Amino acid sequence: MTQQETATTFGDWGKRAIAKHFRKIVKHESAVLEDQDPEELHQMRVGIRRLRSAMSGFALALNLPKKAGEKAVGKVGKSLGNLRDLDVLQLTLVTDYFPNLPTSEQKELKQVFKHLKKERKEAFKEVKSTLEGKHYQQLKKDLKDWLEKPDYSNIAAINIKLVLPDLLLPQVSHLLLHPGWLVGSNLETETNQSQELNLEQVEQLLEEQGETLHSLRKEAKKTRYNMALFTEFYGEQFQNYLEKIKNIQEILGTIQDCFILRLFLEQTVGEELDKSIPHLATQLQQKRYQKWQEWQSLQRQFLELSTRQDFQKTLIYSEVSELNN
Repeated sequence: MTQQETATTFGDWGKRAIAKHFRKIVKHESAVLEDQDPEELHQMRVGIRRLRSAMSGFALALNLPKKAGEKAVGKVGKSLGNLRDLDVLQLTLVTDYFPNLPTSEQKELKQVFKHLKKERKEAFKEVKSTLEGKHYQQLKKDLKDWLEKPDYSNIAAINIKLVLPDLLLPQVSHLLLHPGWLVGSNLETETNQSQELNLEQVEQLLEEQGETLHSLRKEAKKTRYNMALFTEFYGEQFQNYLEKIKNIQEILGTIQDCFILRLFLEQTVGEELDKSIPHLATQLQQKRYQKWQEWQSLQRQFLELSTRQDFQKTLIYSEVSELNN
């Protein structure tokens, strides 16, 4: 018997998603506390993000305990996120930038690494306190108890096949209506196509509207996680759009990471990056410009009517609905 046959209702699929991501979190917990491999922290954080997504996506069907709901999980995720962000900063500096810098700038970065080490030590203390604390332990107990005896709302009994588009389209609408799609586009043209900008113009635009693009990235992440809950019901076209949403998230994420890295370095060094580590400042500008050009390709696609209509149609007509026609 397949998974689709054993999980048939809205509630069944909600429980299945909660169980899957809860297991992932618990699986990596002890290794995170050992703090030997940063990948363990990353995987646990991914599990928490996806658990929150599942709780949000199935909220209408599941009556979860208050101390084990989306907000409670989010608090744990925030603690792990602070530590993970520092790991990513260090990894990015060590692998992407440090080897290509002149000796004088490498010397500056070595001082930054010492500062990072201190900050990470404090961040790990916070993670350890969180995972060993009453809040997290209660969250685990409540979720385990709920999974053993789940509590559903009335609509949980409806067949999942009847509500798939209703679950996916609202989040996709939030994504497609986000103002971030218009950053750098030309509204005076009939197709709203993006403008061709040089490096300096892109830098200025990102300084002014970078937060809007960062917000779009967050919406893309929510959409990706929401869609990923239901991949088994859809075919290749659905996977193609899921991959595009993932690319949007990653490209805009890299642009935002460049800003965060620059800000962190300037706060640590105590002066503007152009003066203290100029070669690194140039590399960050070039990275942002490269990612902006990649973003424009996706932006053009999603500003086309045909793409949006096809995306929406893909969500409405799943393989399940086609098989039933």
